[in-house]
Amino acid sequence: QVNLVESGGGSVQAGGSVSLSCTASVSTSCMGWFRQAPGKPREGVATIVGKGTISYRESVKGRFTISQDAAKTTIYLQMDSLEPEDTAMYYCAADSRFPNCIGMQSATILGASASADDYLYWGQGTPVTVSS
Repeated sequence: QVNLVESGGGSVQAGGSVSLSCTASVSTSCMGWFRQAPGKPREGVATIVGKGTISYRESVKGRFTISQDAAKTTIYLQMDSLEPEDTAMYYCAADSRFPNCIGMQSATILGASASADDYLYWGQGTPVTVSS
């Protein structure tokens, strides 16, 4: 069992910035950020797979930056130029199965929705609210 602990988030005005972090109890094959707005499916935001292959969903490219520490147990999400459409509960996810990690990467790039069953480990979520 891998525990994921998220921190960060909060409320900000449009154009502002928020930082998130997620620490895993052990290193895994991939980690990523997902978000879910009320009434909408969960969607991938940014992922890091393997030694550091990074992927983003199209709508956050150029505004969000995902990074990882050297131990590969903590990921960060720096969110700049936030828009009201970014308002959601943000979840950290991790998996140790390579096929699922490729799936995480592909789903994020393609903008596909995700379910809690898709990946082994999830954080508790942290809210981000962007006001106009």
